[in-house]
Order: sequence, then structure tokens, then C-alpha cells
Amino acid sequence: MKLVFAGTPEVAVPALDALIASGRHQVAAVVTRPDAPAGRGRRLVASPVAERAEEAGIEVLKPARPRDPEFLERLREIAPDCCPVVAYGALLPRVALDVPVHGWVNLHFSLLPAWRGAAPVQHAVLAGDEITGASTFLIEEGLDSGPVYGTLTETVRPTDTSGDLLTRLALAGAGLLAATMDGIEDGTLKAVPQPADGVSLAPKLTVADAHVDWAAPALRVDRVVRGCTPAPGAWTTFRGERLKLVQAVPVAERTDLAPGQLAVGKNNVHVGTGSYAVELLWVQAQGKKPMRAADWARGARIGDGERLGG
Repeated sequence: MKLVFAGTPEVAVPALDALIASGRHQVAAVVTRPDAPAGRGRRLVASPVAERAEEAGIEVLKPARPRDPEFLERLREIAPDCCPVVAYGALLPRVALDVPVHGWVNLHFSLLPAWRGAAPVQHAVLAGDEITGASTFLIEEGLDSGPVYGTLTETVRPTDTSGDLLTRLALAGAGLLAATMDGIEDGTLKAVPQPADGVSLAPKLTVADAHVDWAAPALRVDRVVRGCTPAPGAWTTFRGERLKLVQAVPVAERTDLAPGQLAVGKNNVHVGTGSYAVELLWVQAQGKKPMRAADWARGARIGDGERLGG
């Protein structure tokens, strides 16, 4: 088939690579979000997908909006058979959805209908899911509600951050998307409507969602830290300034600390929660680089009775 691939961040690159490498289909063009300011100089930078496509000599389209007439005209000129999508980042209007013969097929990082929305992996970690996965489905105008072509499952490991889990799903999902294109092309794969039961929503996480409540149980604190890593980044406050929590682990045997209370040892930093303590492994103070929590605590000269979170 002739394909137009839509995607933007690094997590979409493995799928693009898989389609390029398949040899069975032609990636005629790539659709991605416009260049965005990045770094301290706020210089405009192309998306990871745009960079990879340019390296491969593939035409790159960067519409401000997918309903822009110039973009729609070029899409019709290319006349793709199908448009595979991974984390494109913009809603596709009906006028664009109708262009390819086989529609737009999205690789979504959950087992639909669970975790429809922008942050399925983060919500799976926050909810304590033991199993998650990826799905390919035909995009409709509803939120991730279209019929499903295929799925794969992935175990959520006890120490997984959202970043860890998303990396594995992106690699495994690349193969699933390529196989879905093959099945659509040869007619062996039919999309199956999603069940009405089991729908859950996964909206984008906010900075407020990443704020750690030390009165919550240790397992909840652990999930917030892992689920919000690398973004938006779990955080608390210390002496009136924000402290980012990069890595922490529950310590079930320590139950003598009040919520937020700090206990600094020679090589460790424990914090009380609503159940048992967690050990801070890596933190990032405001305006500083990430550092080992023990080094941060030594530099901060933490006194008896001091707490996180005010």
C-alpha cells in the first residue's frame, strides 16, 4: 500500500522505522506537528519524526492544522491507501479521515477500550495495572473509540516508570502496526468494534496531578512518582521551594515516620507516608540538576523534624 505516516515525538519513530524497513509498503510522506521552540535559546526544532523522515528522504508535511486546505490538497494528490498514526498530536477532521481508502489507523498504547486518551501509559502506572498493551484501531471522530484491528499485551513491572513502559510498548507496537498494514492490504484483517464495557479515560496529566500527597499510602506515592516520570515529573515542596522526585522506592519495614517527615541516614533519605516510608533515591532541587537524594540531604543540612510538603 501507499502510506502517509502521521506522528510527532520520539515514541513514534520505531513505528516509522518498521514501516520503512518492511519493504512491502511505500511510505510516500510523513505528517507531523510544526517545528516547535526548544532549549534555552527557544530555537525552532523539527520533531523527531520529521528528522527521521528527512534522513530517509521522505516528504514531510507540517500543517498548522490538519484541516488546512493546502495540506488536504497535497494529501489528495498523494492519494494514500492508508494513513498509520502514532502520537501525532492533533485531532483529524472528517474531511481528512475520508481521504485514504482504508482510513487512518492509530497505534494506541493501551488495551482498548481501557485508557482512551492522551496519557494511557501514565494512567496504567498510576492505577497499578499489572498488564497493559497496545492496540491498532481505525480512527473515527470519537476519542479512541474506533474498531480494533489487533492488540498485544505487556507486563507492567514493579519498578517501571511511564518512560520505561512506553519505550517497550513503542518497540513492540511498531511490529503490531506493520502487521496491521499487511493484514489490511491482503484482506485477512477486519476491525472489530470495541466492547461497550470497560471504558476508562486517560487525559493528559497536569502539574497538579504530579503533586505528591504524603498522607496517601506508600504504594500510591510510589505510583505517582513512577507514573509521572519523565513527565510531568512528580514533585513536592521543601522549605517553600519545589523539589522534583526522580526516583523513590517503598520501604515497608519502616513505619515510625509521620506523613512527609524526613529521616536522613548516612547513605539514605526516608520520608513518611500515610502507611510506611519511602526512600528517596534521586531528587532535583529547584534550579539544579538531578542528584542522589543522600547528596541533596547533606547539602541541605536537614534538621530534626523537617518535612516535605509543608
